[in-house]
Amino acid sequence: MKKDNGLYWLLFVIIVFIIDIASKFWIINNFSLFESVNFLPFFSITYVRNIGAAFSIFEGQRMMLTAIALIICAVIVRMLYRNNRQQKLENLSLSMILGGALGNLFDRLYHGFVIDFLDVNFGNWHYPTFNIADCAICVGIGLFIFRNYKKTKKTV
Repeated sequence: MKKDNGLYWLLFVIIVFIIDIASKFWIINNFSLFESVNFLPFFSITYVRNIGAAFSIFEGQRMMLTAIALIICAVIVRMLYRNNRQQKLENLSLSMILGGALGNLFDRLYHGFVIDFLDVNFGNWHYPTFNIADCAICVGIGLFIFRNYKKTKKTV
């Protein structure tokens, strides 16, 4: 194993994973299914179970979603291994995606569903309920796109 690779960033993956799992553990131990507590006019904590992927797509396709998640995780670990430790923005983005993917994968394997609880709505508009892992994945993807856009602009 090369000494100065992006696997150094696996510590951040573990942190994201632990925060996600701890938040879900707190939810299942303090909320009944579908129980909701409003914190702001547009934000509440609502315990729901998602048997699909984002926005409940592929509902009931547990094995397929598990296989896809495992492949994505393996690809990201490989990318981190090939990266230099100093590629901070790319490694951070990949670590966030991996930590989130592992959090949701753990749920899917352990519970048979993903625990979602962050609930956002504005008036009649309601965003699908999500969790910390989903946030990490989305921010990670955003950073990855930004980093590659920035990198592309430099080479043009």
